[in-house]
Amino acid sequence: MENDQVGQKNVFYISDGTAITMEVLGHAVLSQFPIEFVQKTYPFVESRERAEQIRAQIDALFESTGERPIVFHSIVSDEIKRIILASGGFCHDVIESLITPLSEELDMTPQATLHRTHGLTRQNLARYDARIAAVEYALAHDDGLSLRQLDEAQVILVGVSRCGKTPTSLYLALQFGLRVANYPFIAEDMTSLDLPRTLQPYRQRLFGLTISPERLSRIRTERRSGSRYASLRQCRLELDEVEQLFRRYRIPWLDTTNYSVEEIATRLIDTMGIDRRIF
Repeated sequence: MENDQVGQKNVFYISDGTAITMEVLGHAVLSQFPIEFVQKTYPFVESRERAEQIRAQIDALFESTGERPIVFHSIVSDEIKRIILASGGFCHDVIESLITPLSEELDMTPQATLHRTHGLTRQNLARYDARIAAVEYALAHDDGLSLRQLDEAQVILVGVSRCGKTPTSLYLALQFGLRVANYPFIAEDMTSLDLPRTLQPYRQRLFGLTISPERLSRIRTERRSGSRYASLRQCRLELDEVEQLFRRYRIPWLDTTNYSVEEIATRLIDTMGIDRRIF
């Protein structure tokens, strides 16, 4: 049934952990509906007092607006969960809706544990350490700051200045634990259409990023307004040359103009055939 209502709906994400999972799943679901949502997140709801405070907020909104707030929740404690369910909100346990049929399929009873997904448990401590090491590597090898230890890089991002290399490097490190270096092509590289000697041994790890000239000019203008560096003509020239270089060396590349950093990272991983591990 279509809903043409124009307005705002109140949404609560409530969890006894970080609430990150709730937000991700909730955002994915809500994005299907063309209305505005006022979203509030409440992590680490582990006490009866805090749960009662949140329930009071939900009930107050219900009373003042006449519409039930949407409540996405994931709570291990039955006592805390009952408090939230007693509110006037439209409550949905996203995790439980997946666990119940999976439990039946596996013929196994799940073992609910606090902070298992994002907490520092014995099982995920090594993965956490690897992720932090990947972030440190990305920062040390950002924008060509260091060309040492490139043999440790799983991906080397290349492209013109301000095309999205740094945020993509950090996202890949933080989300997937990948060691990513990035290198900005300078005028000498593009004029000769030659790959820098330092990068040539690692051609199989290179991935290029490009962007529309108009978008690049706007981004650069925010940094250096009125400069040749930010001019549309200069942006067109650099992008044309770097894309020729990508084609010459058969470097896989992506136009990032209309993609979020999440989409860029995911397409990169898929294109390069990298084992995808979410931390």
